[in-house]
Amino acid sequence: MCGIVGYIGEADTKDILLNGLEKLEYRGYDSAGIAVLNEDQLNLFKVKGRIAALREKVDDRVSATMGIGHTRWATHGEPSEDNAHPHQSVSERFTIVHNGVIENYYEIRDEYLVDVDLRSETDTEIVVQLIEQLYNQVGDVQQAFRQALSLLKGSYAIAVIDNENPDVIYVAKNKSPLLVGVGDGFNVVASDAMATLKETNHYLEIEDKEIVLVYRDRVEIQKLDGTAVEREPFVTEIDAADTEKGTYPHFMLKEIDEQPFVIRKIIQEYQDENDSIKLDEDIRQAMNQTDRIYIIAAGTSYHAGLVGKQFIERLSNIPVEVHIASEFSYNMPLLSEKPLFIFISQSGETADSRSVLVQTKELGHPALTLTNVPGSTLSREADYTLHLHAGPEIAVASTKAYTAQIAVLAILAVDTAKAKGINLSFDPLKELGIVANAMESLTDQKDAFDRIAKDLFDTTRNAFFIGRGMDYFVVLEAALKLKEISYIQAEGFAGGELKHGTIALIEDGTPVIAISSQENVNLSIRGNVQEVAARGANTCVVSMKGLEQNEDRFVLPQVHELLAPLVSVIPMQLLAYYAALHRDCDVDKPRNLAKSVTVE
Repeated sequence: MCGIVGYIGEADTKDILLNGLEKLEYRGYDSAGIAVLNEDQLNLFKVKGRIAALREKVDDRVSATMGIGHTRWATHGEPSEDNAHPHQSVSERFTIVHNGVIENYYEIRDEYLVDVDLRSETDTEIVVQLIEQLYNQVGDVQQAFRQALSLLKGSYAIAVIDNENPDVIYVAKNKSPLLVGVGDGFNVVASDAMATLKETNHYLEIEDKEIVLVYRDRVEIQKLDGTAVEREPFVTEIDAADTEKGTYPHFMLKEIDEQPFVIRKIIQEYQDENDSIKLDEDIRQAMNQTDRIYIIAAGTSYHAGLVGKQFIERLSNIPVEVHIASEFSYNMPLLSEKPLFIFISQSGETADSRSVLVQTKELGHPALTLTNVPGSTLSREADYTLHLHAGPEIAVASTKAYTAQIAVLAILAVDTAKAKGINLSFDPLKELGIVANAMESLTDQKDAFDRIAKDLFDTTRNAFFIGRGMDYFVVLEAALKLKEISYIQAEGFAGGELKHGTIALIEDGTPVIAISSQENVNLSIRGNVQEVAARGANTCVVSMKGLEQNEDRFVLPQVHELLAPLVSVIPMQLLAYYAALHRDCDVDKPRNLAKSVTVE
C-alpha cells in the first residue's frame, strides 16, 4: 500500500506523476515507480528508496501523455526494485499500480497462474497476471478487468493501463481510498487529493466495487455488473499552499506551531453570531438519544478518544467506551440498546475503523465521524461528520490533528450537556481561547524543550512517561510520539502502576517524565516520581501553574483543568521532536510508518 497517481491528457506526464508522488511522500514508503505510455511504447522506471532517486532514473528524453505512478510501503515481499510498483503482466501488455491487500492471492496464484513465471513477491503482481490470463480467454479488456475484480478478496485501489490502448486508464477500488480528478482536456487518478491539487480541485468520489474508465475528455463509472453510474464531482477544500513547509526545517515543527491557530479556527467554525456553539441539530439529537457512546479509533486518535471520554462522561453524563478499532472489528462487545458510534481519524481512511463502521452500519447503528479530511471514506459513509479544521497534516507523527480532535470532542460534550439542560460552570469557547494563547506561549519556548530533550534522551535506550487521571492519557500519547520518530523505546503508564512491575526496569539515568496538571492527583504523582528517583531515574516533572514545586523542570501556563491535555501535550511533542533531531532521525518520515493506514 501507499500512494497512487495517474494522469491522462495532453501534457508531458513524467513531471506530473513525479510531483504527485512527492506530495505523497509524507505517507511513508520504501520504493517508488512510474510507467508512462505514448503511441510508440511504454517506459517503466522503478527504484528502491526515495522519489529523488526515481527522478534521477527517469529518462528526460521520454515523452508521454498518460501514465501511472506509485509509492510502496511493503506488505508482501521486502522493499526492492522487483517488488516496487508498477508491475507488468508476462507479455508486458498490462501495467498496474495497487494499494491494499489481496487476501486470496495464494488461491488465485494456484488456480489461475500455475504456468506464470512471477517476477516479484507481491500480491499486486497476481492481479495484473490474472487480468492478462482472463483477457487471453475472453478477448475483451473491460470484461477481463471486471472478471478479475470479481475474483479478488480483500482491499484494493487499482489503476491499470493497456499498452495497446493509450486512451484510457482502468480504475477500481474496494475498501482503499481512490479519487478521480476532473480537468479540462485531462483527468487524473489519486489515492490522496493532495497529489494532484496543482492539476485540479474537482474530484469524483469512487465507491467500493465500482469500475471507472478514465479518458482524456470524460470519465465513465460503472458498477461491477456494468451498470452505468452518474455522479457529480465535488470541490476539495484543501489549499495546495497548506502542503508546503515554508521556512520550517520539518513539517512536524510547522504543525506543532500551527496548533494555536487551529484551536482559534475551531472556535470560529463552531461559534454562531451569539457566541454560542454551532452544531448540526441532527448530531445534537443523536447524542441526546443514545444510551451509550462507543468511540472507535487507532493510535493517536485512540488517545484523543480517551480524553474525549472524560469530557462526555463528566459534562453530559453519557457512558462512553473507547475501543481500539482493530480489536473491536474482530471482538465486538455486547452493545447497549441505543448505541452511537464515534469514529476518530485524522485521514478518514483508517482501514480498521472503516471495518467497524461497515459492521455497525449493517446492524443499523448511527455513526459520527471526526476527521480532518472532508469527503474521506469515513466521512462519506457515516451518518454525520464533524470537521477538525486543522488543515493538511503532512508529518507522519500527528500533532495538530490530535489537539483538534480533543478540542472538537470538548465542544461536542459541552453542546450535549447544554442540550440536556445541564448547567456548566465555564464557557468552553472562551476557555479554548485561553488554551490557544497558552499553546502559543509554549511553542515560543522551544529552546527550553531542546535543552531538556538533550539531557533526557541523548544516550538513553528507553524512557517512561507517567501521569494520573487525564494526565495518564496524555503520557500515552507522549510515549507514542517519542518512539514514533526517535526510535527510543518508550511507554506511558498510570503513575500507580509503576510499582506493580515496571519499576523493575528503572536503572541509573533512566528518563521518567511525569505530567501533573490535575490537582486531585498532584501529590500522588509526585510520590511516584520520588519512587523512581530513589532508584536512580533521571526525572522530569512538567506541572501546571498553581501546582508547581521548585524542582519541576517546566511549568505550564494555567488553563481550565478539564482542558489541560490540550496544553500539556505540547511539551511532549517538542521533546519528541528534539530527541529525534539530535539522533539524526527522519522527523517527518520515520521508518516503517505510513501516515494513512489503509490496510488492516
